[in-house]
Amino acid sequence: MKPDSPLFSPLSFQESTPLYRQLYERVRRAISTGLLSPGDRLPSARMLAKELGVARGTIEQAYSLLIAEGYLQARGQAGTLVNPDLPLAPTSVTDATVSPSAPDDEQNILWRPSQLLPFQMGVPAFDAFPRKLWARLGARYLRSMQLPDWDYPAPYGLPALRNAIASYLQVARGIDCTASQVFITSGWRTNLQLAVLALLKSGQRVWVEDPGYPPTRQLLSQSGLCPVPVTVDREGLNVERGIALANDASMAVVTPAHQSPLSMSLSLPRRQALLQWATEQNAWIVEDDYDGEYRYVSLPLPALASLDRHGRVLYAGTFSKVLFPGIRLAYLVVPQAQIATFEHISRIFFASASPTMTQSIVASFIAEGHFARHIQRTRRLYAERRAATIAVLQGILGDRIHIDTQPGGMHLVLRLPDNISDRRLADRLLAQGIAVQPLSRWAVSGNGDNALLASFTNCATMAEPERLATLILAELEQHGR
Repeated sequence: MKPDSPLFSPLSFQESTPLYRQLYERVRRAISTGLLSPGDRLPSARMLAKELGVARGTIEQAYSLLIAEGYLQARGQAGTLVNPDLPLAPTSVTDATVSPSAPDDEQNILWRPSQLLPFQMGVPAFDAFPRKLWARLGARYLRSMQLPDWDYPAPYGLPALRNAIASYLQVARGIDCTASQVFITSGWRTNLQLAVLALLKSGQRVWVEDPGYPPTRQLLSQSGLCPVPVTVDREGLNVERGIALANDASMAVVTPAHQSPLSMSLSLPRRQALLQWATEQNAWIVEDDYDGEYRYVSLPLPALASLDRHGRVLYAGTFSKVLFPGIRLAYLVVPQAQIATFEHISRIFFASASPTMTQSIVASFIAEGHFARHIQRTRRLYAERRAATIAVLQGILGDRIHIDTQPGGMHLVLRLPDNISDRRLADRLLAQGIAVQPLSRWAVSGNGDNALLASFTNCATMAEPERLATLILAELEQHGR
């Protein structure tokens, strides 16, 4: 762990506040702001005492107080966890570099209804998931369980899964990596936390896309870093703009395959410029390839990491967009020279990966070819649903709105007239059971382009697109459009 990590940086021996109380306040603040989430595992008292250079009793005293107040739970050999029953912390951005969005904007991006709603972002086609095959693989695992399978998950991830991911990425994404470079995590935010703790120092600046995924900005800010919003255009992240704003930034977080949320691909000249900047500045690039498999006009583009010749790119992947969100399984591929650093950080903060059974099933799913076939099937399915949804919307709305025709992704961008508020329209549609998102909430200023983001992955029939178009048309006609 970096000694100046904002969460567990050295305690002050000069302050009048006792050391245990300093740590108590720091952990409690991390929980209340969302830097530590319910269920997160904390370092052991022995390990943290060694890192901070204090007595083990100091750590135990702080942990005991937090346990007594209900912030933490002691789970014996499983370690000390943030109480899983705590409510999720409200989200907000208070960084001076990024203009803060209203807290409800951050919550709206992360909000999930109790049941799937039409056009809901970030979920694959549940009707296309191979449930019987999944159940068969699970039953096979249970029948063949050995003693090690009953133990805690393997550090850094199940070896079989790390091997399967490395092999898949070499073929499908052009990434030349070994299993030891693959770290199994529980999701995108864990990927980013792991990278931040391993590589960055408090106060450093990080490029983020604008518009871009708001929780990324939030996590960076709450980790003591300074997000620098860099505009995107039809070629993706504007690297020249980023250099002009913060050439000394230590990291760039990008979505090169399909920019989130506008879905354009980062052009080859921009990719080369970004890699050159990172190499010259000794900066890092985190490539969030959240849905890179889904491209409809050509084969998926090779990953940015496949062009990296100097070990500056960390590649982040997830199974939530291809399989299902509840799987809570993702991975981070790190440069060869950084393996030891990431192993150290992972042992301290992320020792408990996803359950061994889940990892084993996914490893078999990949190694036996089911994963590649599932992607091929869903790619064809999404291409059909995308085209059909666009046809229905255009047939009813005509040129009253503009639909961006990007080459890939899992959602559409519906551009609205200037006199229609995307936020108000999204709220009215939600009241009708339609879960689109307003694009303006993804902008750093909160006042971005006027558009709706609508996923098409679960549009099994055209009844819902027709209903969406009819409701939008009524709103437009009400405003004289």
